[in-house]
Amino acid sequence: MAYLGYARVSTNQQKLDAQIAALKAAGVKKKERIFTDKASGKNDNREGLQKLLARSESGDIILVTKLDRLGRNTADMINIIEDLDTRGVGIRFLDDGISTDGTMGKMVITILSAVAQAERERILERTNEGRSAAFEAGIKFGRKPHKAADKALKLIAEGQSVKEVMASTGISRATYFRLKKSSAA
Repeated sequence: MAYLGYARVSTNQQKLDAQIAALKAAGVKKKERIFTDKASGKNDNREGLQKLLARSESGDIILVTKLDRLGRNTADMINIIEDLDTRGVGIRFLDDGISTDGTMGKMVITILSAVAQAERERILERTNEGRSAAFEAGIKFGRKPHKAADKALKLIAEGQSVKEVMASTGISRATYFRLKKSSAA
């Protein structure tokens, strides 16, 4: 029997340190037994997760800090849990205080997986509704225009060269051509 750990964050800007420290404190002693991913949890096609699943064997216990770190899609979570259970591998979620030990543990995890997926879908709905409302209210998305864009457009209209416009406004070559293209439209 071995303790294996799994940690995941959604983006490269986030840190795995707190999760890894919690896994070590819970009993995962060897660094090579902690598997990590910096990817969305919406599907199970993650390199670290796949290595963990391939490494785990009967009698092992997989430790994860939270349920949503293993995955956010209920169907994928159920498949992972059933696959591991069939192979005799247990899962414990440290912060949630639940495990796949016994029928009740599996049921609770299945229910919580469904709740996590529903929450993710609600967040996406609210985000999209907010974007739509902002767009309808006339809010523009994307980068803010260069502070010298108006001056550059005036100089472009006067027929000044790329170098002259860049020198007097401080805009980049790419900004010059983007502005020139937009003024021609």
